[in-house]
Amino acid sequence: QRQNRTIQMGYMFRYNAGFEFLFDILKKGWLGEITEVSGMIGKLGSNQLRDELIEFPGGGMFELGCHLIDAVVTVLGKPDAVQSIVRRTKPERDQFADNQLAVFEYSKAIGTIRCNHLDPFGSPRRQFNVTGDQGTIEIRPLEVPRARIALDRDRGSFRKGFQDVRLARMTGRYDGSFRDLAKVIRGEKTLAWDAEHDLAVHETVLRASGMSVD
Repeated sequence: QRQNRTIQMGYMFRYNAGFEFLFDILKKGWLGEITEVSGMIGKLGSNQLRDELIEFPGGGMFELGCHLIDAVVTVLGKPDAVQSIVRRTKPERDQFADNQLAVFEYSKAIGTIRCNHLDPFGSPRRQFNVTGDQGTIEIRPLEVPRARIALDRDRGSFRKGFQDVRLARMTGRYDGSFRDLAKVIRGEKTLAWDAEHDLAVHETVLRASGMSVD
């Protein structure tokens, strides 16, 4: 901030079509007051991956869960408190944290993110859900994203009740990131995620992973 520099973090769902739709309807207030956020992200971590990540005591939540935690903070802001539940299921081999749950506490909402590096179907099961007192949205799977929305009244071109969402077609996972950064470099806009947000996300990731924030 002091040097007027832009830093673009690599959280991989910021420009995902499903999440872009979610962020748009949140700005429009379609879901009302948010009461619940939940998500799951996992994969079957190979022994090689476990060996590479063992230096990070936060395990899978630190490596993979961070991408959904960025979305939690985008939706609800920095949580009032974070609870971290960590399991290291192969102590005979290593101390890698491979099965984790984080609970994010807010005054009127509760968020949960699961991260499971023991799941052979972790990728297709990845999901993110946001519920408010006027509607709900589910993004599942996350890549290529599919979304389903339910509303308590007609909104824009959407009717009351459940329906699938036609999302914009995506190319590469990070194409949107680079296009947006190019606009920032050309001076056409500022980055939507500022330093305050990124620092809040990092602290929340550490807490969710059971790591120290000192």
